[in-house]
Amino acid sequence: MNNDNNTLDDKKYNKLIIVLSVAIPVVVAILFGVKIDAELPVFLPPIYASVNALTALVLVLAFIAIQNKKVKLHERLMKFAILLSLIFLVMYVAYHMTSDSTKYGGEGMARVVYYFILITHILLSIVVIPFVLITYARAITNNIEKHRKIAKITFPLWLYVAVSGVVVFIMISPYY
Repeated sequence: MNNDNNTLDDKKYNKLIIVLSVAIPVVVAILFGVKIDAELPVFLPPIYASVNALTALVLVLAFIAIQNKKVKLHERLMKFAILLSLIFLVMYVAYHMTSDSTKYGGEGMARVVYYFILITHILLSIVVIPFVLITYARAITNNIEKHRKIAKITFPLWLYVAVSGVVVFIMISPYY
């Protein structure tokens, strides 16, 4: 594919990327305000924390795969990581629509560390959305040079979000 086609493909996805990058955090924020009087059949936080941990593992495996020129494996792993992130998001929203938020009970430096990790996790989970979407769009349009450039930013952001989500769960779990 030449650069003109890549530019057209990029533009084709840009509107969708912008819409999703705004809509996902806005919808999640709105749904946080919706409370459903229902009890879920399972306690979701350890499940969605495990999904986050699995996402981190899959991202690392995808990175290793591409470093070893295993492009098809990399593609499958990245699609799986996106699916895991969507599954996490659905469970996370479902939990918060049906349960009150848990207050962190730690004190001192542990409290500072917890809130630093939590706030950076939340902010970067919003920031990473357009990066993941752009990176994916560039891959599926075969714009590999641009894909590689942005993936160098997307990978550490996404990995941090996945790992920090697990850390937040571990730190807050004594207070559930």
